[in-house]
Order: sequence, then structure tokens, then C-alpha cells
Amino acid sequence: MRKATELREFLFTANDFLRAEPDRLHVFIDKGRIVASGTPGLSHEYRFTLTMIVTDYAGQADAILLPLLAWLRVNQPELFENTQRREEAIVFEVDLNNNETVDIEINVQLTERVIVHEVPGQRLTVEHLKEPPHNFLPAEGPRLPVYLEDQQIATLAYPVGNA
Repeated sequence: MRKATELREFLFTANDFLRAEPDRLHVFIDKGRIVASGTPGLSHEYRFTLTMIVTDYAGQADAILLPLLAWLRVNQPELFENTQRREEAIVFEVDLNNNETVDIEINVQLTERVIVHEVPGQRLTVEHLKEPPHNFLPAEGPRLPVYLEDQQIATLAYPVGNA
């Protein structure tokens, strides 16, 4: 699944802890399903729960959750726009390990559209579609530091959309 890999890489660019400790971010695809219509062809949509677990994290949760929200605004915008989906689309749990670290589990409902084109009698070509761009989101924003109470906790830019 393309989106799982792209989100993982985006979080590494935004969060110093994850960039320095990439093995602390565990990514799983759960409850995956394929939705295909009855039309001819093999085009379909993947629907799945992306589970991310950050272990032994000593930073601010905002330093993970804000980059996640920025990525989702570009790559899964209906989670914000669809009133039925947004209530349960992003859920999380935090385990307090000790006075210094936590484990954070985040579950996000994602979809990924796949178009399969056939060159008759020759081959099938698979294309994973990006989300259509939104006019109100920048095509590529500047990298900005994120502060919480005068302390920088992350560096963030909206990911590049599909122009």
C-alpha cells in the first residue's frame, strides 16, 4: 500500500525522534479489504486501517499528531470533510510506560484507489491514484517549526499534493 509507506516517510521528516529512532515507529495495515464494482476490468479500491505504534516516546504527542493531520489533509481529505467519517477516522491510545516515556498507538481509516488499464492482448497497467488537489491547500508549503509553550517540538510542511 502506497499510503502507508508515504505517511511513514513523512513522519520521519517532521519528527526528530522518529528520524533518529526509526525502529520506534511500527506500521501495520489491519482490516484491509478490496472494494471492486461489478463493471468490467480490475480497478478497485483498498480500504484499510493503518495502525502506527510509536514506542518509548519521550516527546510531545503534538509532534506526531500535527504532522499526521497535515499529511491526512492532503492524502485523505474526506476524513475531515465527511461528517460521518471524521468522528471515528482517527483514534489513538497512549500507554504511560513510566514518568518519561509513552507508547502511542494511532489508527487511521485510509483508502487507496487503484486503476487497472488493459492494453488489449498485451498487458495490464496498475496505477495508484493520488487524491485530487484542494484549492485551499498549498501545493507545497514552507517548512515551519512547530512550537508548544516556547519549545520547538517538530518541523512541518504540508506534503506535496498531486497537481
